[in-house]
Amino acid sequence: MKKNQINVLVVEDSPVVQMLLKHLLNNDPQLHVIGTANNGQEAVEFVAGQKPDVILMDVYMPQMDGYEATRRIMETQPVPIVISSATLTTEEVGATFHALEAGAVAFVEKPVGLGSPGFDQMTQKLLQTVKLMAEVKVVKRWARDRRIGPTLAARSAAELPRRTERIEVVAMGASTGGPPVIQTILKGLPKDYPVPILVVQHIAAGFLDGMADWLRQTTPLPVQLACHGATALPGNVYLAPDGCHLGLLPGRRIGLSKTDPENGLRPAVAVLFRSIANICGARAVGVLLTGMGRDGADELKLLKDKGAITIVQDAETSVIHGMPGEAIQLGAARYTLPPEQIATLLVSLGNRQ
Repeated sequence: MKKNQINVLVVEDSPVVQMLLKHLLNNDPQLHVIGTANNGQEAVEFVAGQKPDVILMDVYMPQMDGYEATRRIMETQPVPIVISSATLTTEEVGATFHALEAGAVAFVEKPVGLGSPGFDQMTQKLLQTVKLMAEVKVVKRWARDRRIGPTLAARSAAELPRRTERIEVVAMGASTGGPPVIQTILKGLPKDYPVPILVVQHIAAGFLDGMADWLRQTTPLPVQLACHGATALPGNVYLAPDGCHLGLLPGRRIGLSKTDPENGLRPAVAVLFRSIANICGARAVGVLLTGMGRDGADELKLLKDKGAITIVQDAETSVIHGMPGEAIQLGAARYTLPPEQIATLLVSLGNRQ
C-alpha cells in the first residue's frame, strides 16, 4: 500500500460483484482495498480488528444485512459507511434509507455489467463518493446528543426579525447526506404545519419513491412526488421527481419542467429557489442543506435580498459543507443552524401565521 492511500473495506455477498468492486477501487491510485467481507457479521468483526478509512456496504446479505451492520459499527467503532445498491426493489431502497438513518453517510449505485450503459459514469461516481466520504468525521451514534437545548431553541425564536408578511412556502435543497437531515427537520414539525414544503434532493434515479415512503413512515407529514399543476397544500411535502426541475407557479401551484440542467443538475436547487423568490419574495423560507458543489447558493442570496428568511445547515452537522458553505461565503444566510434547530425555527415561523 502506498502512503496516503485510502483504505477501503468492501462488504458484498456476491463473489462476482465483490471481485469487480475490488478491481475498480484498486485501479484508482488513491484507493486500496484492505479487506472484503461476505456479510454484515464479517464486516463488524473486521472493523473490531482493523479500522478502514471507509466501508463500501451492500444492503441485502445473509446472516446480517447492511442496515444492521451499519447500526452496530456506528455504535461501536464508527467508520464512514457508503451504502452501495444495484437492484431497485422497494425493499432494498427502503433498507438503504434505514441504513442512512443508522449512520451511513452516503449511498451510490453499484456499477455492474462491464460495458453496460452508464457503467463508466457509475464507476466514476462510486470512486468519487468513496474518496470524499473517507474524509467525513463520524461519531458513535449513541453518544450523539440530538436534543434541542431550550436556550438555543428559545434564542432562535427570539431572534426572528419583526415581520408583517406571513410565510407562504418553505423550500429546501440538499445533496450528499441530505435524506437523514431532511427527515430530522420534518420530524420536528407538527402534522398541521401551515405551509407547503418543496424539496429538491440530489439523488440517484429510482430512489425517490423509496425516499418518499421512508419519510412518510418516519415523519408526521404527508410526503409525495410533486405533480405539475397540482396545488401545493399546507403541511404537505413535495419532492422534485427524477429528471425534473421543481418550482412554484402563481396561485401556489407546482411547476415541473425539463429545461436544461443547472449546475449540471436536474432537478436543481437553483431553479426551486429562484422560482419562490419570484413568486413569494419575502414571504418565503429557503433552506440549504448538506451537499457538494454550490447549487442553490446564489439563489439563496437572491431570496435573502428579497427579504425572505434564509437558513443553512452548519458545518459541524453537514456530511459535505459545500452548498451551505458557498451560501455563507456569499452572505446569503440569515441563520446557520444544525437540523434540529432548523426545525425549531420553522415551527416558530409557522406559529406566526
